[in-house]
Amino acid sequence: MQKFILALDSGTTSNRGILFNHLGEITDTSQQEFEQIYPRPGWVEHRPSDIWESQLKVARDVLKKQKVSPAEISGIGITNQRETTLIWNRETGEPIYNAIVWQDRRTAGICDNLKNRGLEKTFAEKTGLVIDAYFSGTKIKWILDNVEGAREMAEVGKLAFGTVDTWLIWKLTKGKLHITDVTNASRTLLFNIHTLKWDKELLEILGVPESMLPDVKSSSEIYGTTSKDFFDEEIPIAGIAGDQQAALFGQMCVDEGMVKNTYGTGCFVVMNTGSKPIVSKHKLLTTIAWQVNGKTTYALEGSIFVAGAVVQWLRDELGIIQSSAEIEELASQVDDSDGVSFVPGFVGLGTPHWDQYATGTIIGLSRGTNKAHIARAALDAIAFQSMEVMETMVDDSGIELHELRVDGGAAVNNLLMQIQAEAIGNKVARPKTIETTALGAAYLAGLATGFWKNLEEIKKQWQIDRTFVPQEDPEKFRQVTLNWKKAVERSKGWYESH
Repeated sequence: MQKFILALDSGTTSNRGILFNHLGEITDTSQQEFEQIYPRPGWVEHRPSDIWESQLKVARDVLKKQKVSPAEISGIGITNQRETTLIWNRETGEPIYNAIVWQDRRTAGICDNLKNRGLEKTFAEKTGLVIDAYFSGTKIKWILDNVEGAREMAEVGKLAFGTVDTWLIWKLTKGKLHITDVTNASRTLLFNIHTLKWDKELLEILGVPESMLPDVKSSSEIYGTTSKDFFDEEIPIAGIAGDQQAALFGQMCVDEGMVKNTYGTGCFVVMNTGSKPIVSKHKLLTTIAWQVNGKTTYALEGSIFVAGAVVQWLRDELGIIQSSAEIEELASQVDDSDGVSFVPGFVGLGTPHWDQYATGTIIGLSRGTNKAHIARAALDAIAFQSMEVMETMVDDSGIELHELRVDGGAAVNNLLMQIQAEAIGNKVARPKTIETTALGAAYLAGLATGFWKNLEEIKKQWQIDRTFVPQEDPEKFRQVTLNWKKAVERSKGWYESH
């Protein structure tokens, strides 16, 4: 009877419901965008009701479109935008404030204060993270300090905190389950990735009562079922993972040393480091990849803030292309960038530089530079930023890179993938299914419900669409990347010195 897994993919700008069959193929998908709220510069919020209502709607829609009955669904897997923070009243189920989104920078001052108190080492050793407004912990503190009566309610156990997965499961089970998984917990600044427990010292530093926090579960188990009210039947909820970890699993990067890169607005490079967390010397994040069958797998993660957004900038601000897809054709009109280097530091630089004062830079212009050279330099920049992160990963882990698996919207650009292969001097493998985030959540749920027998069965489903291998003279390409690294140094510290 059970023919499908339902993946709920709760993103930053839209929610999706995706149905997967036994071969790991998408049979249908439904998507709905929701409003981005910007109350002040640097602040980003979502209405919790928008997240919930749009996610329920797409889940119902995709079943209706395919005429699938809830009895045919083996389980639900949930993957979500990470770090986004929600707090609600346990008794009424009503949020006490909007969701504060991962991109929100309002807690930068709290972070500076923690750093000034010399706490960076404490947080890094326990959580694997850097102190940054990106993560949930300081967002919780901000809500408790700024919403009237919040701290008093939290102290007497009346409030519940959750990342988006926790909120959706609370709603789907009508408050029966207040849970998260290890991958989302590991992004809060409150979770000890060695003991796999909420850390009392960190909770005290940030003033977060433990009673607010969800129970932490593995990434693949039957947690409970949805309330009958939503689908006329109870459906098991059986998989949870934050989006980048879900993409790593969907790419079947299940062995130590395997790496995936997701090319979206930014890029997220994640390496499976096996059963031991590796401490980074270059401010890569040490994080939990997943926990399946009682075994915890760790990862190193590098965040590149601006990748596909460079192409949007060329389209929307410079107008040198009409659609994002046109960049490949334009950049292909030249053999190389003719000495032009592009550093997309529009919002500072992420891994491995972490320079919030860096700026966007185009350097090496000559009288003969044309728009094709700039388009090519933009693609180079996406690939070279990813290359830098991979270089630091290999350095930190001592694990040699054998292949890069790619996904995300810009992974369909063949020229970009070829440049990436040249830059890392290694093969780049693009799978047939590039919806790897939702697929990872589906796989985690399907393993828990027995829809798929084991990892071996799933591994056989991962299929390559195309492999890109280096073809250029490595020495010539090394010179191009060295010039680009020189340009990165020129872009650093700009706003601080001006």
